Amino acid sequence: MGTVSTMDERQLRLACDDAAVRILKTCEAHSAKIACAESLTGGLLADAFVRIPGASHVFLGSAVTYDIKAKASILGVDHDLLEREGAVHPEVARQMAAATAKLYAQPEYGERIIGLSTTGVAGPGPDGDKPAGLVYIGFSIPAELAGGATSASGVNPRIEAVELRLSGTRESVRLQTVFNVLKHLNGLLQ
Repeated sequence: MGTVSTMDERQLRLACDDAAVRILKTCEAHSAKIACAESLTGGLLADAFVRIPGASHVFLGSAVTYDIKAKASILGVDHDLLEREGAVHPEVARQMAAATAKLYAQPEYGERIIGLSTTGVAGPGPDGDKPAGLVYIGFSIPAELAGGATSASGVNPRIEAVELRLSGTRESVRLQTVFNVLKHLNGLLQ
């Protein structure tokens, strides 16, 4: 189907649908759940899942924390980090992903919630010293699903951030971000 940069919007949406179907099936087979914390995607990542019939068996919800202060007050992202680095930073993406997994936790889900996050600059222009298209996507994957380490207090999720350098229109950058989250998550769950 080509690379992300050569796909048109329709092809990209179809690729997102295909990836979301695979993720939802894998998660349902492992009794895992998914929660999101979104900034630049503003609900598009949630939409990628809820477009798929049966998503409610796996997908819990998404906290759209577009405002920098909401990232701190709703998700608990470190205020000093946000003041020092701004919202477009890999540690912000990691903290958002870990926080959303905790935000949607319920006793019956155990430690089986995948946290996903998006933060970045969709454009069309830069945000301060951060260029348009600079995006960080975050992942908090339960240890049992990602071969994580265990500690004295239990199992530690695998928490990581991936930097993306995307180009195109504002809408294209947002859709490419969603595709990259789904693609990377598929890889982590294999």
